[in-house]
Amino acid sequence: MSQLSLYEQVMGTSFARLPAAVQRFHRLSGQRSLEGWVETRAPSSPLARLLAYCLGSPQEDERGRIRFELDAQPEAEIWVRHFPAKTMKSRLVRSGERVEEQLGASRLRFRLRATDAGLEMELERLHFLGVPCPRWLLPTIVAQEHGDHNQIHFRVSATVPLIGIVASYQGHLVLEPEVRP
Repeated sequence: MSQLSLYEQVMGTSFARLPAAVQRFHRLSGQRSLEGWVETRAPSSPLARLLAYCLGSPQEDERGRIRFELDAQPEAEIWVRHFPAKTMKSRLVRSGERVEEQLGASRLRFRLRATDAGLEMELERLHFLGVPCPRWLLPTIVAQEHGDHNQIHFRVSATVPLIGIVASYQGHLVLEPEVRP
């Protein structure tokens, strides 16, 4: 009997509502490497650039290839995103019915929601340098995935009140062709 992936554990029965390509992506296990295309946007202010540096997120407007390395175990996933000019690494774990992501100097807790279009990650809590972020300063985060055939499409952005866009990227990854028994 196979173990459930991290996202299957957190989402429970709502995981089945995700598009097939998104389910395939979040069921990948072990070490995998995927390729695709990405467009990144530079942080919108000097302070946003400093925060982006602390997170390890892209610093420039660029378009190009992305390589995504995944080490997926049922208890944790390591995501390494190789953007055209920057590498960003994070670790995801289960926190009750939520996913917690350690990204640079921050720890973010997300609620995962299956929608008609795909998967949305809703930020509920943030700690930066170990300090809880007050609600009024909590970033607006867009983290969405949808898929078709052998591609997973993603759109991520983080905007901090009074500071501006800290991180923004979108693109797709090509999934390995599905093998049917």
